[in-house]
Amino acid sequence: MLHYLGQELSSDISVLNIFRYITFRTGAALITSALLVFLFGPAIIQSLKIRQGKGQPIRADGPESHFLKAGTPTMGGLIILSGMLASSLLWANLTSVYVWVVLLVTLGFGAIGFYDDYLKVTAASHKGFSGKARLGLEALIAGAACYAIMVTGEEPFSSSLAFPFFKDLLLDLGFFFVVFGAFVIVGAGNAVNLTDGLDGLAIVPVMIAAASFGVIAYLSGNAIFAGYLQINFVPGTGEVAVLCGAVIGAGLGFLWFNAPPAAIFMGDTGSLALGGMIGAVAVATKHEIVLVIIGGLFVMEALSVIIQVFSYKMTGKRVFRMAPIHHHFEKKGWTESQVVIRFWIIAVMLALVGLSTLKIR
Repeated sequence: MLHYLGQELSSDISVLNIFRYITFRTGAALITSALLVFLFGPAIIQSLKIRQGKGQPIRADGPESHFLKAGTPTMGGLIILSGMLASSLLWANLTSVYVWVVLLVTLGFGAIGFYDDYLKVTAASHKGFSGKARLGLEALIAGAACYAIMVTGEEPFSSSLAFPFFKDLLLDLGFFFVVFGAFVIVGAGNAVNLTDGLDGLAIVPVMIAAASFGVIAYLSGNAIFAGYLQINFVPGTGEVAVLCGAVIGAGLGFLWFNAPPAAIFMGDTGSLALGGMIGAVAVATKHEIVLVIIGGLFVMEALSVIIQVFSYKMTGKRVFRMAPIHHHFEKKGWTESQVVIRFWIIAVMLALVGLSTLKIR
């Protein structure tokens, strides 16, 4: 919206020319979304608390310390998504297809997560939305987004998989790109969802990943920087950096209320939406493999669940004391704050490794 204002009036009012720069609008989006969450967050939390009564159900087999959190409301993702959406619409260039594709995935996954949270809260149970139906809807949304990404760019590059560390290595997937991209987005959404189990555990790594992919989107969408770094130039993806900035700001605002002891939980509403968004940005910028590195913490959490389930079904034995793996360390005696901060450190280190792939070619 304000980008359009800058374009139309910058010739008459020179100071408005600043609205045309992605870097300025990314910073402005960050600040705007943070302020919106700070201002309206308390009212939303109070409203959710009144409507939910007993709040998010606590797992009976979980660490004993978690029972102290009974009554804490969930669906905090509504706070994040509201701030992120309002800020994005205000500061992003709304003529960019990539902006709408990423927003489609974010809001679509958020709606699925909201329904799942709603079922859990109303039934006071961990059994929410049918797993198969939920995955089917996620795949449908992600597939539509990937198809839009594929037809927006130039063939065969738009349907190709790029490999980090190699400047010219591309694998044309053809129409299978839609399936592959959808798998990446759905996997990212559910991996973040599994990570969201402790106060502040998911939101900080999400912000770290959003910051990393904000940088990647900006560089990939700039012909000069992409040429200098010898990464693939994807015209139009620079605008996605504004959305990443909005997520960081909304995440900072949410962390204010989610810091221990949490006044609200993110819930599937937020974790599915934010994970799906990061996955969509990775697909749009042709950095799907780098997502595995930057989002390595989320991958670790998801793998721990897969390994646990597979091991128990095949041998009747569990590899971890409890899955996802953050609960395993709690069962081993780590305090919640130790698990959270140490996982944050891992997320930072993985992000740095992921960003280093931009230069190592």
